Amino acid sequence: MDWTWYLFRFDGRINRALLWQALLIVMLLAGLLGIIGEAINVFNGHRSITTTLIFSFDFNLDELFNAVDPRSYRLLASADRSTLILKLFGTPLFLWIYLATAIKRLHDLDRSGWWMIPFFVVPGLFDQFSDLLPDANWVLPFAVAIQAPWLWGTIEMFGLRGTSGSNRFGPDPLADVEDGSASPPCEKLGPAERARICIAQC
Repeated sequence: MDWTWYLFRFDGRINRALLWQALLIVMLLAGLLGIIGEAINVFNGHRSITTTLIFSFDFNLDELFNAVDPRSYRLLASADRSTLILKLFGTPLFLWIYLATAIKRLHDLDRSGWWMIPFFVVPGLFDQFSDLLPDANWVLPFAVAIQAPWLWGTIEMFGLRGTSGSNRFGPDPLADVEDGSASPPCEKLGPAERARICIAQC
């Protein structure tokens, strides 16, 4: 597999199993950055080793906004600055990987990448700024109307099979797996090859 294309480019198609795999990669990388941040805090004496067994490395946008506000940045404890710096480097990388793989998955469903806006961008912005909305009766149906595309997009991208055969975005990523002549018999495959085919068939 071309990992540069898979994780960073926006052309072509991937199946749902490769989208799940990309999310797993992002989670592992985020966990690694969390461990590095905790190790820095222990090395600087801000935390003890026993408290580092439980750590959190989420992507709260409020903390990232602090990085561009000098007044907020000065108020941060020095123990939090290393984590914030790691988030500033990690979040764009993880967002790029997610967008690249999610758009290729939308292509597999014969949808344009612009469907990311109603599926994820608008609901994400609503969640981020929903506390600014007034406490009124019309907010609940408005929230449901915004979250409905998110639910459908999640079901489509993570649960439904892509378009059979080629579409306007490229060939079917499962075509080689489903073609019996393209793959050797399962009896001749090792465990790694069997696992790869199993992932590709999802």
